[in-house]
Amino acid sequence: MPHSLPSHSLPSREPGTTLPEPPLGRLYDAGGRRLMLHRSGTGGPAVVFLPGAGQVGLDYLNVHAKVAELTTSVLYDRAGTGWSQRAELPRTAAEVGGELHDLLRAADVPGPYVLVGHSLGGAYARHFAQRFPGEVAALLLLDPFHEDLHGRVPQEARDRLAQSHGQEPPDLTDEQFEQARTQAAPLFAKWPEPVREPLIEHHLRTAWRAGLREDRNLYDEVAGELRAGGGLPEVPLIVLTALGHDDTQAHLWSDGVLRAINEAKSALHAQLASSLPGGEQRIVGDAGHGWLHEERQDAVLLAIGDLLDRAV
Repeated sequence: MPHSLPSHSLPSREPGTTLPEPPLGRLYDAGGRRLMLHRSGTGGPAVVFLPGAGQVGLDYLNVHAKVAELTTSVLYDRAGTGWSQRAELPRTAAEVGGELHDLLRAADVPGPYVLVGHSLGGAYARHFAQRFPGEVAALLLLDPFHEDLHGRVPQEARDRLAQSHGQEPPDLTDEQFEQARTQAAPLFAKWPEPVREPLIEHHLRTAWRAGLREDRNLYDEVAGELRAGGGLPEVPLIVLTALGHDDTQAHLWSDGVLRAINEAKSALHAQLASSLPGGEQRIVGDAGHGWLHEERQDAVLLAIGDLLDRAV
């Protein structure tokens, strides 16, 4: 499904009780927790990245650095993910949105914001816009979750998701862990060295479990919040739909099921884009769901630039 985890993620060992200091950014007190935020650039409106499930702010560092040449760019980790303080997962979109609202204020990042929400982060971005319409300048949704997708995909996909949400992944053996590290290294080759190793370590030890847990209320509770939240504010909107190969999705689904998922997803993204005057869907046929922002960084940057030009 379009919110699946990064293609390199594997079941991980249970993390320790404390997290190291973030390799970039700093911790802010917001919503009763310590949350990681990293900002670069100047000017406004600020662009704020909302990661997908199983991903963290620093996964978007390379595109963030390019955006920071244009305006203020912000990466952050939700509570319970990355280098932010632990929280019980899953959480509601209202909890996540309220937390982000508090964090941006604590970090002195003025609105309104261009929200860039990826997958699950797209659902959170939409709910933030529903709840705080005056603080959103534009929306870029990167292959976002849609609340009606679950009802439009084959029963096989729904059964598989229900099964995965009821299980905890097994621990890796030492040998499997080292193999996974070797597989992950090329994916992060473009990240600065001080960030690369901590980020790989985080994904192998923590990200899979956090992503699996975040998704568990997606199709009922979060979907219900989006339906009840009302329409989006009339701001510039671009939806990028990824229809290229994705290793994780190719592993999860047969060709027929994946084709049906992509057809339903594309139709719902088109519907979402058309819900606002001037809203636009852009098909990205040569990038997968999990790493759209890396595989087609140019398409993401072009969309952000267009939204900055259109934002009031």
